[in-house]
Amino acid sequence: MVSYSHFLKLTGVLALIGVAAAQDLSVDINWRKFNNTRPLSQRISIAQAAINTLVPSQLNSATGEFNGIGYWQSGNVYSAMALQDQVAGTSVNKGVVVGNLKTVFGLWKNYDQFGFNDDALWWATSAYYAYKAYGDTTLLANAVATWNAVTPYVVTASQAQSGKTPVKSFAIAGSCDGFTMAGGVFWRPTTDDTSINSITTTLYMTLSAYLAEATGDSKYTNAAILSATWMKNHNLNSNFIALDTESGADCSRSPASWIFTYNSGKFIEGLSVLFDVTKDAQWNQLMLNVIASAVKNTAWQGANGIITEGATTTNNDSAGFKAVFIRGLLQAFRRRADNTPLRILIHSYVDVQYNALLDLASSGNNYNSNWLGPAPPSFNSWGELAALDVLVAAVAAN
Repeated sequence: MVSYSHFLKLTGVLALIGVAAAQDLSVDINWRKFNNTRPLSQRISIAQAAINTLVPSQLNSATGEFNGIGYWQSGNVYSAMALQDQVAGTSVNKGVVVGNLKTVFGLWKNYDQFGFNDDALWWATSAYYAYKAYGDTTLLANAVATWNAVTPYVVTASQAQSGKTPVKSFAIAGSCDGFTMAGGVFWRPTTDDTSINSITTTLYMTLSAYLAEATGDSKYTNAAILSATWMKNHNLNSNFIALDTESGADCSRSPASWIFTYNSGKFIEGLSVLFDVTKDAQWNQLMLNVIASAVKNTAWQGANGIITEGATTTNNDSAGFKAVFIRGLLQAFRRRADNTPLRILIHSYVDVQYNALLDLASSGNNYNSNWLGPAPPSFNSWGELAALDVLVAAVAAN
């Protein structure tokens, strides 16, 4: 089997030409080290060693969470672990992943510990990844239960038309900038919070698409389409980069400078699944536009292509954003075997981050959240978390 590193060398001209349609899928030749020659067995070992460094040493088995990172970030550790088993064809993480996802669901109804719909959806998505990796139908049921719990906080077409929803104490904006608010998902399940944001909406959209794929139930397909349409109409800038928040009460917005990798990453993932479910070409084209822009967005990376977002010396939510971005690209890579230029682009971008981590920002199996380096002086959970999805993606994308 030809590796993508070798395939890139064989088809470099094609990769640099890209696609002459609405998006440019070329590889930027200024990127640092956009291929690697490590064999599959070594890539699997590197990723698993990083997981083993975090687990079990930092795992609190009573809560299912990890020391040094927050609740939503802990959920994403299990996502990376389940995906590692998927792409590596192993089950070495199964016991820890399945057991702790069930523990957390038992502790917090529908995975909602702090009253944030996105927190619940992060964990539900992890449960879905684990279901796909291991076939445990209890985890699928947990994902469905969480989806059902969040669904009342999605603006419906009739609620947008009437300007009211039973879960909020204020009048909602039926439309903003001429587009219905139907499909937007409120960030918090409190009656007074007005925020509808990209991450909650794209998490819901993505989980809906996955559940549609797993069950064939049209209610999930329709939900994914509605939320994807809200994102397309409301929360993308002119360069196809996902914005952050819009008020469900008065259409006011977060600053245009609030652009974070994970918003675009989760949207990419959801679109890749939605296209497979619906076969509607508009979602594939939108995904390509978002990817082509996101991997060359100077707001979160340098000319060398290395992501600079979340380079923090203390635990911070932003440290985990770029991991979600890489995970979204991985899912697009895995689902678009028919698009060679896209796969070369994603392969190259993943390897830029992979080589930066291994060359500049690692000490043994410890990783810095600053992928430009230096190597971390000691282990920290947030740096390890941020690295996991890159190390896993490199297993599949080479």
